[in-house]
Formats: sequence, C-alpha cells, structure tokens
Amino acid sequence: MNAEDADYETLLLRVAEMYYEGDQTQEQIGRKLHLTRWKVGRLLAEARTAGIVRIEIVHPRHRLHARERELKERYGLRDAVVVPVDGAAGEVEARDLVAGAAARYLADLSPAPRSLGVSWGRTLDAVAAHIAPGWARGVQIVQVNGGLSRSRRPTSASDMASRLAHHGGGTVTLLSAPAIVEQDSTRAALESDRSVAGVLDLARQCGAFLFSPGALSYDSVLVESGYLSSADVDALAASGGVGDVVGRFVDGAGRIVWDDLDRRTLGITLDDLRAGAWSIAVVAGERKHRVCRAVVAGGICNVLVTDDTTAAHLLADAA
Repeated sequence: MNAEDADYETLLLRVAEMYYEGDQTQEQIGRKLHLTRWKVGRLLAEARTAGIVRIEIVHPRHRLHARERELKERYGLRDAVVVPVDGAAGEVEARDLVAGAAARYLADLSPAPRSLGVSWGRTLDAVAAHIAPGWARGVQIVQVNGGLSRSRRPTSASDMASRLAHHGGGTVTLLSAPAIVEQDSTRAALESDRSVAGVLDLARQCGAFLFSPGALSYDSVLVESGYLSSADVDALAASGGVGDVVGRFVDGAGRIVWDDLDRRTLGITLDDLRAGAWSIAVVAGERKHRVCRAVVAGGICNVLVTDDTTAAHLLADAA
C-alpha cells in the first residue's frame, strides 16, 4: 500500500469513527473535514465495502427472518414462517405456538381463500383453537381425507373443520368416510359413491390447503384411531417411512412407501397438495423433523410454518 492509499484508508476510518462512534451527522463531519455531505456519504459507503465498518442486526427476529429467507431459497417455498420457541418448551407448548402463528398466517392471506381444504389431527386442532372470528368471509372448508375413527375414540376432524368454517362465516363439507380401509376395492367403491366423489372433487378444487404431517410413532392419531397397529408402524419404518401426509405415508424424500396401504387410503393425493396455489404445512417439534424435511424436500407444500429448531434442522440437513 502506497502513502496515498494509506492516507485514503485513514480518511475512511476517521469518517467512520466520527459517524458511528462519535454520533456526528454527515453534515457535521463534512464541515470539520472540509468535505461535502455527498462526499461523506460516499466515504461511509466505501468504508462498509472495504470491511472497515460491519453493520450487524442483533434482534432475534432478524435471525428468524434470515432463516425464513434461506428456507424459501433452498426448498423453493412460496413462503416460510419461523416461530421462536424456548428450548425448554415441551411438545404441547411448541405445537401451540406454531399453531397460533399458522392461524394468524391464514387470517393474513390476501385475498382470503374462498375455499380451504383441511386435514385433521392434534396440530390442526390447535390451529382451530387459535383462529380468530372473522378470519375470512364466507369461506368454504372442505375435509380432504377420511376422518371417521375405527376405534371407540372419536377423531376431532369434524369439530376442527366446523370451527374454521364458523369463525370464517362460511360452510363446511365433511368427508364422512374412513381414512384407511381394509381393501383397495373398498376404497375404490367409496370414491365412486356420488357423495364421497363430490367431496373429493370439491377438495381438489380448493384455493388453499392446510395440513400437518404426522410423525411415524406408536401414539400417532392414526394409531389411536384404530387405522394402524404397532406392527404396522414397525413395518412402515422398515420400509423407510418417516411419517404421513394426509394419511399417506412417505419416505425421507417425500415418496410413497407401502403401496398397498396407499391404495387403501381415502382422500386427496400428494400430487393434489403439490398442485395447490397455497399448500400450507404446519409442523412443530423434534419428533416431526424427519417428516417435515420429507414434505419440503418432496415439494409437497409451498408454505411452511414451523419452529426455529425445526428450521435449523432443515437448513443444516440441506447444507
């Protein structure tokens, strides 16, 4: 570095110190150094380019915004919402925080969807509990996969969908059929029934979808509802399954596993979700890390609402 370059770098440093540490305005600096205000502004910009000044935003929400941008870029998402969750929070608390953010996201969609296809389960129950009255006007809620229980324990599918419709000033169309049947011929017969076929046609035409993938576990809602046994869970895991999306089980890349089970599953398909203008996945908790990655990697959703730990996992996995 020659003397002229050294003098110029010294000037950059002095201007930066006066502005950022001395809290002096560009006009004040210009008067003291006999420079125009425009020249001072250009020197400050050069100081940042040269690495003399580094500006860092330290607010925690900025970190979340950065993760949202990175998720969108890496997975080709239309949008992403990352929710801060305390590391000491339990599974139920994390789910509640993420569900609240999903409810607000739905309410903020512009224009509001005229029709919304919904799945069911614990996370969507929590979304419905957070949904604000008037979140939409005249919305049509359509259940996209079967929700009748095969056990004595009823599912919450109809209650959740009805609550969304009620607070959105609209109507609800339920799919009064099982999620999984014994034979694929039974599923074909049900889907050819006029009432079931009509609901599925409405579901595929929805302007937006809302779903929450389920982890592959012995206490999943599909096990509790009598659709799967512990042995089924073990067999799915052995086949590479990581969880389900609207009742359809997928591997780590978002591909269907166990075709026989999929042929017995009643509802819209993963390709229907992929084709949605708004396909919103709501995911919370460490247990869902693998299935969440499958959903975004497989392009099953185009909007992800999740917690910051899950977001960090997805970004580390994708590195």
